[in-house]
Amino acid sequence: MPYVLIQVTREGVTREQKAALIKGVTDLLAQVLNKNPTQTFVVIEEVDPDNWGIAGITVSKYRRSEQAVANHAVG
Repeated sequence: MPYVLIQVTREGVTREQKAALIKGVTDLLAQVLNKNPTQTFVVIEEVDPDNWGIAGITVSKYRRSEQAVANHAVG
């Protein structure tokens, strides 16, 4: 019984995208490991960007700094 946890930042992942992830992971486990789809569990957990860190800062701050660099490069 596979259990797969997918964690993403809470930044607008749609229901359709989540459904595609669940189906894709389930299909992949069936194809590669011959796992029964009816016994495969996929959970998508959305994490607030202030609760996820990268490069020593929160994702929220990281995204803002990326945007500032992009805006500076364009302007």
